[in-house]
Amino acid sequence: MGHYSGADDKKYNENLKKRIEELKKERNAVIIVHNYQRDEVQDIADITGDSLGLSKAALKIDADVIVFCGVHFMAETAYILNPKKTVLLPVKEAGCPMADMITPEALRQMKKKHPGVPAVCYVNTSAAIKAESDICCTSRNAVEIVRSLKEKQVIFVPDKNLGLYVQSEVPDKEIIIWQGFCPTHIRVLPDQILAVKKLHLNAEFIAHPECNPGILRLADHVTSTGGMIEYVKKSKKKDFIIGTEMGMLYKLKKDNPGKRFFLPTDNLICANMKLTTLGWIAHSLELMVYKVQVPENIRKKAQKSVERMLAVSGEKKWVSISGT
Repeated sequence: MGHYSGADDKKYNENLKKRIEELKKERNAVIIVHNYQRDEVQDIADITGDSLGLSKAALKIDADVIVFCGVHFMAETAYILNPKKTVLLPVKEAGCPMADMITPEALRQMKKKHPGVPAVCYVNTSAAIKAESDICCTSRNAVEIVRSLKEKQVIFVPDKNLGLYVQSEVPDKEIIIWQGFCPTHIRVLPDQILAVKKLHLNAEFIAHPECNPGILRLADHVTSTGGMIEYVKKSKKKDFIIGTEMGMLYKLKKDNPGKRFFLPTDNLICANMKLTTLGWIAHSLELMVYKVQVPENIRKKAQKSVERMLAVSGEKKWVSISGT
């Protein structure tokens, strides 16, 4: 019987990486990876980022095939913006519980209850929800998007915590909030933050706006994962408490070797984000699975919602915000 060691894993991963590189060339593919993915998946990425960064990157891709290492709504967004490309999600079960907390019918009922009120949807939603919304947003630009609207009332779906954060930053508007949440970020408790702060007195606490309001009040800075990367790079501080999914630490440590990072709890794991492995990526490119597509009538409506967001954030100005 052979003896197993960690070296076997390393060799297996190296072989997989080599095969993925070969398949990428054969398929003219690009690998897009969210900041919450496994370390070894982030290693093979052509592009890494948060949802806004990846939405923008998707517009500039020359490849024929986009392999999206994230969750289903992210791959849908890539397809919405690139309908002529093949978009693959390596693990078809990689979904988002928050995105599933709002249905098109529920949003239609909400809009009916508040006629004339624009609906802002977080990018963490299905294409069908984006199609029912007036404009999309991400955790990074949600405040900017809501401020850009002339109306004094705004429907915000599905994340109640991001909605409450936006309300605190835009007090002159009334945010009508859907009661969805992120099952990962909602696990962070104030006691955990205070305990880590006691252990690391000089550490800055950076929180994702999907955390509860009580957590955000303890934060030195609130931002998206992409914002965290920029903030840490510029900061003169050496120690940071990171209030988001644990996958974020890999890039932070890689980009800032002289700095230290701490999680408030070991429970900050998104199981869906961790489903994607090198093996599944190789499988995806070998068999060209699993293709993510959106019916054209829904895609066109969802595209307007996403493009309006990108226009406000200064990326591209296809659509007049007020005129369509």
